[in-house]
Amino acid sequence: MYLGIFVIKYIANTNQIIMKDDTKVVIALLAGLAAGAALGILFAPDAGSETRDKLAESLKNLGDSIKETAANEINNLSGLKDKVISNLKTKVKSVEEEYQDDIEHA
Repeated sequence: MYLGIFVIKYIANTNQIIMKDDTKVVIALLAGLAAGAALGILFAPDAGSETRDKLAESLKNLGDSIKETAANEINNLSGLKDKVISNLKTKVKSVEEEYQDDIEHA
């Protein structure tokens, strides 16, 4: 449990991208699941090779989940970029038209 909290705090402190609350919850959930799975596997009474296999599978699943979340966030950022560019173009065009009007009426 404490490992999961540490991972969540580390991710929150080192992340430079502003994320939505939903994304933070997903990342926290994934970190908690990974920490819990790792501890559960490490303390399970299985043979070493079985434990390593289970741990490798859990880490692979976590990696896949992180890749999927990252891809979704990249898509969101791309959409945001397109909206910002469109908004800027509209504002520039508006200012340009005002400038042309001012020149014509001067």
